[in-house]
Amino acid sequence: MASRPIVPQQPRGEAVVHKQTKKNVAAGDGKSRRALGDIGNVVNVRAVADGKPVQIQTHRPLTRSFCAQLLANAQAAAVAENNKKNVCVNVEKAPAAAAVPPKRSVAAPAAAPPKAVQKKPTAKPAAPPVEVIEISPDVEEIVEVKEKKEKKDKAEVINNNKKATQKEGSSKKKHTFSSALTARSKAAAHGIANKPKEDIVDIDGADTDNHLAGVEYVDEIYKFYKSAEHESMPNNYMHLQTDINEKMRAILIDWLIDVHQKFELSPEALYLTINLIDRFLSVKVVPRRELQLLGMSAMLIATKYEEIWPPEVNDLVCIADRAYTHEQILIMEKTILGRLEWALTVPTHYVFLARFIKASIPDPKMENMVYFLAELGIMHYETIRYCPSMVAASAVYAARCTLKKTPAWTDTLKFHTGYTEQQLMECAKLLACFHSKAVDSRLQVVYRKYSSSLRGAVALIPACQNLLSGVVSSA
Repeated sequence: MASRPIVPQQPRGEAVVHKQTKKNVAAGDGKSRRALGDIGNVVNVRAVADGKPVQIQTHRPLTRSFCAQLLANAQAAAVAENNKKNVCVNVEKAPAAAAVPPKRSVAAPAAAPPKAVQKKPTAKPAAPPVEVIEISPDVEEIVEVKEKKEKKDKAEVINNNKKATQKEGSSKKKHTFSSALTARSKAAAHGIANKPKEDIVDIDGADTDNHLAGVEYVDEIYKFYKSAEHESMPNNYMHLQTDINEKMRAILIDWLIDVHQKFELSPEALYLTINLIDRFLSVKVVPRRELQLLGMSAMLIATKYEEIWPPEVNDLVCIADRAYTHEQILIMEKTILGRLEWALTVPTHYVFLARFIKASIPDPKMENMVYFLAELGIMHYETIRYCPSMVAASAVYAARCTLKKTPAWTDTLKFHTGYTEQQLMECAKLLACFHSKAVDSRLQVVYRKYSSSLRGAVALIPACQNLLSGVVSSA
C-alpha cells in the first residue's frame, strides 16, 4: 500500500522554494525579481567577489520617500482605472536609481557577503511628478449643451424676425382695398362659418356644471336630430284619406290640446301625440268615426313613453264621454304600434323648440309667444310640409318679429338653427297668418290657453304686420 510522502515542516519565516526557483536564483538570473523591482523593496546591488563584479539581491530600507512613492503609484493606478478611455495620462517616470539610494561598489572578502552601502536619503517630494490631463465627460456635455443652446437661440431669433416681417406684411395687406373686398366675399360665400366668435353667444356656458344638460354632447345630439327628422316626417296624406279632411284633423288636434291641458301633461307628450297621428294617417286610411279613437290611443302611447304617471285608459274613456270602450282603445293602440313598427324615439317639434328658444336668449313673454305660434302651426295641416326644425325656427323668428326684437335674426340663431332669415320667411308668414285669424276662429283652445295671464297673454298681442303682407292661406 503506497504511503503519502511526508513533507518536512519549514521553520517560520522561511518559504518553500521549488528547485527550479532555486536554480534560477543560484544562476543569478534575477528576471523574476526584476519584474517585482517596481512594486517591492527588493533591489540588485553590485558587489565584488574574488575580484569580479557580481549582483546581489537585497532589501532596501523602507523610507518615507519610498512609501510615498508606493502610495502615489497606487493613486495613479486608481485614477487611470476610473477614467479609462476618457482620461489621458502623461506620466513622467523617474528612473529607478532616483527612487532608491545610489549603489556603491564595496570590496568584501569572499568568505562573507558584502554589505550594501546605503546612501542617506535626501529630501525629495513625497510623490514623483505626475502630469495628468483629464477630459471629463461632463465638460463635453456642457460644451454640447452650450452649442445646442446657441443654435436654438439663433433659430428663435430668425423665426421671430420672420414672424415680425410676416405680421408687418399682413398688417399692411389688410389696409388695401382689394384685400378688404376679398375678405368680404369669403365671408359671404361661407356664411356664418367665418363669423368672428364674439358674434355667437355661448348659450351652454351657464350649464357647464349641470350634468343633465349634456353640454359635451348637445351639439352632436342636435346634428343627429337634424339628420334624422326627415325619416320620421309624415307624408302628404290627405289626398289618400277618403273620409276625413283638414278641418277634421284641426278639430281633433284642438281637442287633444284641451285634454293635454286638463291632464297637465308635458309638452313632449303633446308633440309626440301629433307626430304619431300624422304618421299613422300617412300609412293607413282611417274612417271618420275612428278619428277621435286614433287621437286617444296616440295620446295614451305618448304619455306612456314620456310621462312618469300616464293617464289610465278609463280616464280617456270618461273624457271622451264614453264614445269608445276600454277594449277599442287598446286595440287601436296595438294597431298604431304595429303599423309604425314601434318607432317612438323621433325628433319632434318640441326638441327643436327648446334648443332654439335657448339660442334666442328669451324672456318669459318671448318663450310663451314661441309656443303659442308653434301650437297654432301643428294644429293646421298646412305646416306638415315643413320639417319640425323649420317650423320651430320659424316660430322663433315670427315671435321675435311680433315682439319687435332687434335684430330679428341673430348670428347665434343662424348658427344653432342652421337657417337664414330668407329660408324661414315663408313658414314664418304662415304662422303669422294663423296668429291673426286665431281670435275669430271657431277653434279657440289654443287662443284661450295663451290669452291667460299665466302665459303672459301673448295671444292678445297683434300679429306682425310685416309678415302678414302678401300672405295667402287656404285655411
